[in-house]
Amino acid sequence: MGTFKHFYHRNYDDRMKLISEFAGLDMNQKHEMTSDYHQSSDSLVENYVTDYSIPEGVAVNFMINGTEKIVPMVTEEPSVIAAASNGARLFAKGTGINAEVLGRNLMGQIVVKTHDINLLIGIVNTHQEHIIDIANQSHPSILEYGGGAKKVRVRKLDENYASVDLFVNVGEAMGANIINSMLEATSEFIEERVSGDVLMSILSNYGEDNLVKVFGSIPVSQLGNSDTNGIDVANRIVEASHIAQIDPYRAATHNKGIMNGIDAVVMAMGNDWRAVEAGIHSFASKDGQYKGLSNWSIDGDKLVGEMTIPLSLGFIGGAVKVLPKVKINQQLSQVTSKEELSQVVASVGLAQNLAALKALVTDGIQKGHMNLQLNSLVMSAGAKGEEVKQVVSEMRANHLNDLKSAQKILNQIRNNNEGEF
Repeated sequence: MGTFKHFYHRNYDDRMKLISEFAGLDMNQKHEMTSDYHQSSDSLVENYVTDYSIPEGVAVNFMINGTEKIVPMVTEEPSVIAAASNGARLFAKGTGINAEVLGRNLMGQIVVKTHDINLLIGIVNTHQEHIIDIANQSHPSILEYGGGAKKVRVRKLDENYASVDLFVNVGEAMGANIINSMLEATSEFIEERVSGDVLMSILSNYGEDNLVKVFGSIPVSQLGNSDTNGIDVANRIVEASHIAQIDPYRAATHNKGIMNGIDAVVMAMGNDWRAVEAGIHSFASKDGQYKGLSNWSIDGDKLVGEMTIPLSLGFIGGAVKVLPKVKINQQLSQVTSKEELSQVVASVGLAQNLAALKALVTDGIQKGHMNLQLNSLVMSAGAKGEEVKQVVSEMRANHLNDLKSAQKILNQIRNNNEGEF
């Protein structure tokens, strides 16, 4: 344990020397780590050693609230960006995607242990305006932008614990620091008036009051192919959506597909994808059973999809300000506010879901997915540069998708190239 004592105090070169010796990294491996050093990152996280790069692409074909958008997405998984673009293209055949922000308030909790919960409820109800004022005075700058604490309530958790919930409009910021400072100020007021103990004061990622609704329709005629007519595809998508409402096993995978798109945009925009995941998955269980986030139905000659989810996002501050590509990504997507960002993120989730469901009930999810996975497979076999295209082409021509075949074809290509010289 002494090897890493006060590791966080050491400079970058010393940290790299220690971990390289400890792990037995060779010179090439060490160079791979140090070549991606960025001073700004060294200040962003503890015990920094390198930047870990994940590919970024853009999804296209999006028409959101009547405006065409391209959407930056950060992901390592093949088929995600293609699926989002495909889903958006189908929506664009109809009315596009409509998005509406239903609420803008985050919620924080002051958890109180007390034998007199009724007194706590009475005090909070009697002093609501004063409590809101105390919260706002702890962070007065937020009031300049129309934000601030908006309401407060008490929930009885059991016979000994209650939660004082403070709802705050945090403006364009992610808001965790704003809410936490407000909660600490408010907890002092409560502690002075209620016998008991404030156990914790902390932001909740359960977003019941910061919801975004997205919906759109597609002419069923656009869903068919040479093997299946559009109305049959639409009916099967509706059935698949229903199964995600009644079976939590299916719902988990159904929602994972939605999050493939949402997380990729959230990361590209420098936001906290863990908070988004926590909020959305807990919301999926709001009725006591984990359910699919989206719902699909048929209305006349149209397939209609809709989804309401909580989104805790920020447009300014935090990593948004520090990570250099975020500003570029905001410009690429022509997003100018947190409200617009929320609309775009939710729209990508619904488009992703449409593409996944259509693939699932027609050709099967593997056909398109594995086709795009070939690049990753071939690269893992050792192919580089133009070799990747050559090996992929050969594997597609022969309907192959395993690592052993990729290695065999790669060796043949290299042997042939050597024979030309």
